[in-house]
Parts: sequence; structure tokens; C-alpha cells
Amino acid sequence: MSNQAPSLTSMLEGLIRTLSVSSVTPAFDHSNRPLIDLLASWLESAGFRVEILSIPGRPDKANLLATLGRGPGGLVLSGHTDTVPFDAHLWKHDPLRLTESDGRYYGLGTSDMKSFLGLAIEAARGLAAADLTRPLMILATADEESAMHGARALVAAGRPLGRYAVIGEPTGLRPVRLHKGVMGESIRLVGRSGHASDPTLGNNAMEGMYDVIGALMAWRAELQQAHRHPAFKIPHPTLNLGHIHGGDNPNRICGECELHLDLRILPALSPADVRAELSRRVATVAERRGLIWQVEPLFESVPAAETPAGSALVRAAEALTGHVAEAVSFGTEAPFLNQLGMETIVLGPGDIAQAHQPDEYLALDRITPTLELLRALIRRFCLAPGKS
Repeated sequence: MSNQAPSLTSMLEGLIRTLSVSSVTPAFDHSNRPLIDLLASWLESAGFRVEILSIPGRPDKANLLATLGRGPGGLVLSGHTDTVPFDAHLWKHDPLRLTESDGRYYGLGTSDMKSFLGLAIEAARGLAAADLTRPLMILATADEESAMHGARALVAAGRPLGRYAVIGEPTGLRPVRLHKGVMGESIRLVGRSGHASDPTLGNNAMEGMYDVIGALMAWRAELQQAHRHPAFKIPHPTLNLGHIHGGDNPNRICGECELHLDLRILPALSPADVRAELSRRVATVAERRGLIWQVEPLFESVPAAETPAGSALVRAAEALTGHVAEAVSFGTEAPFLNQLGMETIVLGPGDIAQAHQPDEYLALDRITPTLELLRALIRRFCLAPGKS
């Protein structure tokens, strides 16, 4: 790799100032192409072969794959290019400007997780393709914070990438080898409205939802008893009732009611099976009460992810960090990279407590350990013995 890539500080400044919010709300959603083009220019200058991969149905979004070296296998350093929307008035620092203060870099995406892309490029500085026995790849994806369009497009294309992958999501430099799946589901009941003075004039959908909630709470208890994984801090599936709306006036029998819930499922459970059982529970209540019912996903589910504890990548990360690989309850792109045949861990310098927060920051004392860790992984999985 030549020395033509900008300095690490310059790269971080460019990443933070380039707006790339993704959101399921169109008014907040932005293209990530300016950031992809910026990364492409740096990586091409650094000697990588760069491919910009379009995403079907999303002309304003793209993934980027940059490769140094040739052949099968190798290591992928992966990060998403997008951030969540932000409330600028709640920030003390400009969210779109890299600001150094109090031993920290402040800015939108410093922790979650634009900085990792700059750190990955910096970790490869000085390398040339001839040094590598297996390729080093840097992958930048679109829309992780909204619908994971980028990762899903990679799976749909079915193109193999590498043997091992590191996703630089914020983990405090502690390796993560498994996480729960994430489901968002909508339950809708339709009854019959009528004058509140006479309950026989209608069929109250809100009262039906009250019974559905009772059935869901009983199911939650069953899930917690039947499915446990000791690696997780919360070792069982969770079900959260997050939003409910029904009716339009107190003197009218509620004709429609909708409930939104969040499910975090263990690797042994499939979203399809969980949704089928949810539908069965709702149908039992609705049919008993003569209500029309519907269960639909709020978004396409994120599967759970698990990389075996005996994976060479897991063992290497544990040895380098001094931490046993952990389990987390938040979702990442790991299951999609696993579907492409990669053994995948999540390991990055930020902290999850900083993600999606005003005045998001990356501690400066995390930068050197991150670079040392990435360089060690590159040596282990891409370089011939004796190379450095």
C-alpha cells in the first residue's frame, strides 16, 4: 500500500463531515454515495481494487468492496457507512465536524461506526498486494441503521467475499461472536364501532387487544422457560410491547386497535417460526371474540448470529484482546456475512452507550490499540509467516 492515502485524522474528518443518514422515514434518509465515492478515492490511491456495488431498487445507495491481493479466503474488515438521524440542537459539538476535546473525538459516527472504516484503511498502510498470501478486503455497506439493504443485497448476489470477517461495531474492543435476532411485529385487530352507551352495538377491538396482550405475556413466560442461552446477559428471548393505538373517541366503541412489539430471539429460533406462533396466539383470541386479525412484520427481521467458539478468528481475537468472546442483544450485519460463508465477529473501538446519542464520541486512547489489533489480525490471516 502506498503512502497516498490521507492521514488518519484527515480521513476521520472526511467521514464525519459527509452526511450519510439512513432512515425508514424518507424525509430523514440520505444517499450514502458521497461517502462511498470518498472511500473509493482513498482506497484506489492506496492500491486496492475498488468495486462500487449497486443495490437493487436503491439507486442512491451502494456498497463498496475494496480488495488488496488475490486468491480465495482472506480477511474482511467491514463497516456500515450510515448513521441514524440526529438532533443537532442537543449536541454541544457540531455533529458533522470532527472535534477533538477532553481526550475524545466528537462527531456523528465516531463510535457507530464510520471511524472504523478510516482505522481499517490506516491499519493497512504500508502493505502491498505482493505481501499478501490471502486477500485483505475492506467492505463498506449501506443502510445498516434502517433496513440493512446493503447487507441483504450482498446475500442476494451470493458472491463469496472472504473466509473471516470483522465488523467494527462499537464493542469497547471486546470480541462478540453471537447476538440475538431482532424482530418488529405489528398486530392489528378490527371489530365494529358503535355508540358507547350500548356495548351490544359493536365489538370492541381494544378489549380484544387486552386479551391478546394477556396471551402474549403468557407466551413470553413460556419462551423464557423453554429457550435459554447462558452466553447472553439476558439468557432468554425478550418480548417488549412498544406501541399501541386504538379508537378515536371515548364515546365510541373502538373499531380498530394496533399493537407494535419488539422480539429479541436466540440463535436457535427462526423468525419465521416465531412469527407463525405469534400469529397462532393472536388468531386464537381474535377468532374467539369475532375479530378480524392481522400480524405483519414492521421490517424484515434481522436473524440471530453465532460464530463457533472454536473459530480461528474467535480464538485469535480472544488472545489479542485478553477477553473471552461475548454475546450481545443488539443486531448487526453478522448473520448476513455468515450466510456468505464467513466466520464473523463484531469488534470495534467505540462503546454501545455512545451509539445514537448526542455528542457521540470515540476515546482517543482507543485508536492505537485498535490499529495494533487490526494489524495483528491482518498478519494472522493475510500475510505469509515472517511478513509484517
